[in-house]
Amino acid sequence: MQQLSVTLSIPVPSDSILIKKVELEELKQAQLVGVYWSMRDLEKRINKKSEWIKDNILYSSKFRKELDVESGGFVYYPKSRGETWSFQASKMANFLENHFKDIFS
Repeated sequence: MQQLSVTLSIPVPSDSILIKKVELEELKQAQLVGVYWSMRDLEKRINKKSEWIKDNILYSSKFRKELDVESGGFVYYPKSRGETWSFQASKMANFLENHFKDIFS
């Protein structure tokens, strides 16, 4: 069997770089480390209103224990009127990614 070797030169614009997809995903994930979302941030992320989020995710019996900070989760559930929700962004993003089918089915 014969083999053919070809060297190809592709110009990369000076304002661009090449990185592996894995590295890109790691960089995206790192952007969320140490960041906390509010309910409004979460609404923007999943394109749903807070009432829907509460009914279908936050107060859902299948997710509450995993999410609630008092059970070792990453969501602070307000204890009284006037307190705000707080979501650990990196972990909430992973949760949404991993439970998409469970949330929307």
